[in-house]
Amino acid sequence: MTYNTLNTWLSQLGLRETFAESLSLTLIVLGILVLAILSTLIVRRTVIPVIVQMIQKNNFRWYGPLIDHKFFHTLSWFVPLSVIHICKDLLLQPDSTFSLLLSRVLLAGVVIIATLTISALLSTINDIFRRIFKSRSAAIRGYTDAARIVSYIFCAIFLVAIITGRSPWGLLSLLGGLTAIILLIFKDTLLGFVAHIQLSATDMIRLGDWIEMPQYGADGDVIDISIHCVRVQNWDKTITSIPTYALISNSFKNWRGMSESGGRRIKRAINIDLATIRFMSDEEIETLCKINILEKYLRPKQKEIVEYNKRHEIEDSSPLNGRKQTNIGIFRAYTQEFLRRNPHLHSNMTFLVRQLTPTETGLPIEIYVFSKDQNWANYEAIQADIFDHLLAALPYFGLRVFQNPSSFDFRSAFSRDTQRPELPTTKLTNTP
Repeated sequence: MTYNTLNTWLSQLGLRETFAESLSLTLIVLGILVLAILSTLIVRRTVIPVIVQMIQKNNFRWYGPLIDHKFFHTLSWFVPLSVIHICKDLLLQPDSTFSLLLSRVLLAGVVIIATLTISALLSTINDIFRRIFKSRSAAIRGYTDAARIVSYIFCAIFLVAIITGRSPWGLLSLLGGLTAIILLIFKDTLLGFVAHIQLSATDMIRLGDWIEMPQYGADGDVIDISIHCVRVQNWDKTITSIPTYALISNSFKNWRGMSESGGRRIKRAINIDLATIRFMSDEEIETLCKINILEKYLRPKQKEIVEYNKRHEIEDSSPLNGRKQTNIGIFRAYTQEFLRRNPHLHSNMTFLVRQLTPTETGLPIEIYVFSKDQNWANYEAIQADIFDHLLAALPYFGLRVFQNPSSFDFRSAFSRDTQRPELPTTKLTNTP
């Protein structure tokens, strides 16, 4: 039933002409809206579930992103627009004011729905790419974000053209003349887009990388990369946002190399009290030879020193004559052999036990090795086990860890016992 037919029928019922026209228009609009709503419900309750079920049944890898970003639901908005457009041509007068206004509204709706559909499709493409190419997931995010911004700009241009009744190409030419202003407004977006391309081309950063950027308070895993910012989840579960172009203009540390190497560095020193470093007597060396992992080192070394002193006819009246073993040297040898027997450490990566420059806090003996387990908790446990053992082993070598004076030190200062530290008589455990 067209507008004219309904209007004539209502007039024949005895209604006034103006009231009949208004009532006819209202009934037709309500009828169109009801048809549009019913068609939308039918599509969403029957067609879309069938499509989703078919996709899930075939186990397509891209069905998840399509559903998550509601691509089909957004696309279904074209159904009511199509129904309204068809009913408008059939039921309303083409030249009427309401018909022309409805045409513009429908055209604007088409532009908006098309833009939202494109945005959902771009998000879907980004997620699909992330699932298929996990190591290169950052490479496409910047392009999809840029395409989304361009689609929003075109959407705004077409909406303005529809409302004003002007050609969109004329608006585009006007925007071309305002290039300087546009560049100023979208400066951060353009900088971020260029920076994103550089990051992707040089593979400087990926999703899941552990990065450290102290100037922005970032120290954790990268969870999102866009043209505007890089989001980092810190170890305390807070989120830090870093401008994408800052990763190009500033320095940052990426721990990916550590992850790919298969090892995690342990670099820590024990500060030895300088007052406890001394030469070792033959009796003390013989006692230390009872330690299994030191026996293969001490006996050949002691034999070499004795032969050297005899060959050069060196008197042993003073410890400074000839060669002597020191407790700090023996402790370094013990530490190195103890670490080599540890199954949790890499023997084919950098493996050092070294002395650093003595300072006011003692002589640092630094351990520089790599753990096989990169998991943070396990790594800390391995490191703690090593230093637990070494700190407990120091007294067996007549050594003491340097520490600032405590109440014990002040009590010792007033004690008459000034004897130097002696080797404990308890047998030392040599299990790593």
